[in-house]
Amino acid sequence: MAAQHDHVISLDQGTTSTRVIIFDRHAKVVASAQREHRQIFERPGWVGHDATEIWNTTKTLLREALAKARLGRERIAGIGITNQRETAVVWDAATGEPIADAIVWQDTRTQQLIDALAAEIDPATGEPFGTERLRHITGLPLASYFSAGKVRWLLDETPGARERAERGELRFGTIDSWLMFNLTGGAQAAARGEGGLHVTDVTNASRTQLCDINSLTWSDEALAVFDIPRSMLPDIVSSSQVLGEVRGLGGARGLEALDGVPIAGVLGDQQAATFGQAAFSPGDAKHTYGTGGFLIVNTGESPVYSQNGLLTTVAYQVDGGAPVYALEGSVAVAGSLHHWLRDNLGMLRDSTEIEGLSSSVPDTGGAFIVPAFSGLFAPRWQPDARGVIVGLTRFVTKAHLVRAASEACAYQTVEVIDAAAADTGVTLHQLRVDGGGSVSDMMMQFQADMLGIEVVRPENLETTALGAAFAAGLATGVWSSLDEVAGLVREGRRWVPRMSDEDRALRLRLWNRAVERSLAWVDDDTRALVGDR
Repeated sequence: MAAQHDHVISLDQGTTSTRVIIFDRHAKVVASAQREHRQIFERPGWVGHDATEIWNTTKTLLREALAKARLGRERIAGIGITNQRETAVVWDAATGEPIADAIVWQDTRTQQLIDALAAEIDPATGEPFGTERLRHITGLPLASYFSAGKVRWLLDETPGARERAERGELRFGTIDSWLMFNLTGGAQAAARGEGGLHVTDVTNASRTQLCDINSLTWSDEALAVFDIPRSMLPDIVSSSQVLGEVRGLGGARGLEALDGVPIAGVLGDQQAATFGQAAFSPGDAKHTYGTGGFLIVNTGESPVYSQNGLLTTVAYQVDGGAPVYALEGSVAVAGSLHHWLRDNLGMLRDSTEIEGLSSSVPDTGGAFIVPAFSGLFAPRWQPDARGVIVGLTRFVTKAHLVRAASEACAYQTVEVIDAAAADTGVTLHQLRVDGGGSVSDMMMQFQADMLGIEVVRPENLETTALGAAFAAGLATGVWSSLDEVAGLVREGRRWVPRMSDEDRALRLRLWNRAVERSLAWVDDDTRALVGDR
């Protein structure tokens, strides 16, 4: 007789694609489906997504994964959601229709707004507030990265939006909220009071720049600074608890098995990867090489405020337990640099070529790429930086540049790990890695060399999706404890550093020289050149 409720569905909605993965109770992948979605670049610095396309793609992928798994309703314990963070969706509460394209976390259109808020005068000191204006509340510096500025921009620039928001007609959410709203029946269910849930978990809330990092409630001061009506915001919930049930999909062909399934886990993608790596103890750290690069260091049950350019964030909260906090180093461009080489320059046909080309040369031939496409994030926070390639000679080939792109990911990781060590006083002895970039043996060896510590890759690389599954499975009884979950995370491969201290120091000096070339590039002249005044 088949076991009951022993599988968990993970919805992994990322920056460039959406995946649905079904795990069994042994954390093994039973079925999966994946599809990319459009990246909308209307102007330089703008990055948009069609939220309706993301929802429709999610339904298609659920159908495909369920068909492959051949599971009935009785085998599905719950659904976990993990998502690209900071990306802002604003929709009509009555119709469920987005009022505009979602503004993606990489988007920099709000930089002038952020600069203006930082320049406002603090009446207590008579000096400008600066970018630290809300850090004591939110744990975050003022930056275009976070959701609040994106919501403000949509209210200011979309005709009639602010008036509708003031009347309570609009809703804001990050992608987790958007998926939850639709999975639980959308606008029709909300109108009946039977679903259409408007919630976000503590990890996603902590990335909006509207959440008090200590109380985990919406901050009146932050809402006032950004002039956002409280009525737009979702309720804040923990990362692992039964939140609601799937509604409205039971009549859709191929989705019948989802009707009534609990939605029981929600984590932002980097926190989900932390959960999937079982980084449950203070001092545990993981780095994800995805579209961007993201270091998270578990700091325990008290927030640590960074003095070195990192972000104070929530790692996770299990229902009934205290929140666990983290320091995060967010790098804007990692894997998307290889995408740029592929899509914009035609240097790659697909991602399978990266490892072969990178490994075909012993070094970069003296070339360095600083991928400051959206400025530099942690730990430098330089919004006026732009990408540069330095050290070019006739000797440099396509292979050298592809390797330079891989090495750029590693150099940026060194910067955020050094910053975390300075903030916590804790020196890492190993780094847990995951994400698409971690499949590159060449890059992981280079990472170990540049850090001077061991790098460990898990057997199961689907750590982001697995983290969401773990959160949902804990809430629905598939797994009983964090200890049981940790026992399912197994080591796949380990790299030991083999570079000399002298060679490491030389490379880091050259990297920093390259970064200096990228700084303060954006000004009135460059804006005029690209038609963005």
